[in-house]
Amino acid sequence: MRFPYELQLGWRYTRAGRATRRNGFISFISGVSMLGIALGVAALIIVLSVMNGFQKEVRDRMLSVVSHIEIFSRDGQALQDIDAIMADARKNPEVIGAAPFINTQALIARGEDMKGAIVRGIDPALEPEVTDTGGIAKGGTFDKLVPGEFGIVLGIELARSMFVQPGDQVTLVAPGGQVTPAGVVPRLKQFTVVGVFDSGHYEYDSALAMVHEKDAAKVFRLEGPTGIRLKLKDLHEAREVADQLAVTLPGQFLIRDWTRQNKTWFAAVQVEKRMMFIILTLIVAVAAFNLVSTLVMTVTDKRADIAILRTLGSSPRSIMAIFVVQGAMVGVIGTVGGLLLGLGIAYNIDVIVPFLEQLFHASFLPKDIYLISKMPSDPQQSDIMPIAIISLILAFLATLYPSWRASRVNPAEALRYE
Repeated sequence: MRFPYELQLGWRYTRAGRATRRNGFISFISGVSMLGIALGVAALIIVLSVMNGFQKEVRDRMLSVVSHIEIFSRDGQALQDIDAIMADARKNPEVIGAAPFINTQALIARGEDMKGAIVRGIDPALEPEVTDTGGIAKGGTFDKLVPGEFGIVLGIELARSMFVQPGDQVTLVAPGGQVTPAGVVPRLKQFTVVGVFDSGHYEYDSALAMVHEKDAAKVFRLEGPTGIRLKLKDLHEAREVADQLAVTLPGQFLIRDWTRQNKTWFAAVQVEKRMMFIILTLIVAVAAFNLVSTLVMTVTDKRADIAILRTLGSSPRSIMAIFVVQGAMVGVIGTVGGLLLGLGIAYNIDVIVPFLEQLFHASFLPKDIYLISKMPSDPQQSDIMPIAIISLILAFLATLYPSWRASRVNPAEALRYE
């Protein structure tokens, strides 16, 4: 197959460099530009993949205690006919689990220590449908929540801060109180700690306590569960499903999905990821700037060749195309090399990082400081495609001025001293 001569000459100039010292230097600079583009693309892919991995780890840990969608009554009281509401919610094809719960705030005291906590009343039989209780509960402790025995499961950080362990007793102080002739007396109830859970998310491990929903209803004087928790097939569809349920469910309910519940945190992560993308894109921009200087030097060195081509009938557009091809080749090879390098590291970071830790006798993610001890990575096509496109666009733009300059070479002046 015969290619146009512009493509052949552009490719020849890209790989040339052994004929003279000057050509060798130009080829070296071209290789540096190619390497710079490859390193910039690889750095973008690796950093964004690691950020995606961290976000996924934190999100999964958060959703081990936070449901995908929560349904409340507008007045904050117990839901009426909760079984019918759960049945209606399950009619949505995206809903795969539903469980009632009670959510309120209280004080937990032991001796002189007193901590504010979110008390969640759950049904141990239905809770596994909506949360990964098996992954966070220590020793299947949720099964020990028996109605009438007033057992309580504490977050691991909350238990540590109060110096309690399974078997100890704590006092639950409910909001409001009982009116007596002596005045208002707070409602107190002793609970036995039957276990702890560890979600890996400090916010919940330090402020969440779980009891049986019937015990919670007695202590807080409620007629039944105040809400329903739902689990979906695809957690990314939570907002759309919540909007659908707001239309299909009878009655007036407050429906909240996990993205709205943690809106500030996810917005901060997206801003950080966006700024990191912009900063690391500058690496590719610097490599593209080096490509400009490389092509300018090539045009200066090839003035005689350009003049000969012009005298043989080549148009300024053909001359411009030759150097556009040369710069585009550098950009394509650099981008492809960066994609291969970046994806190779991103997909094997769980092997590379332990090797580096062993080689340098260091720990990049100490277990006692960070939530996770392994470097996570989650390459996503939505990040990789824009990186490749931006790299190619920058490389193409870098070829325009040198190529235009080559097309403006005067053949008579270029051949005067040849």
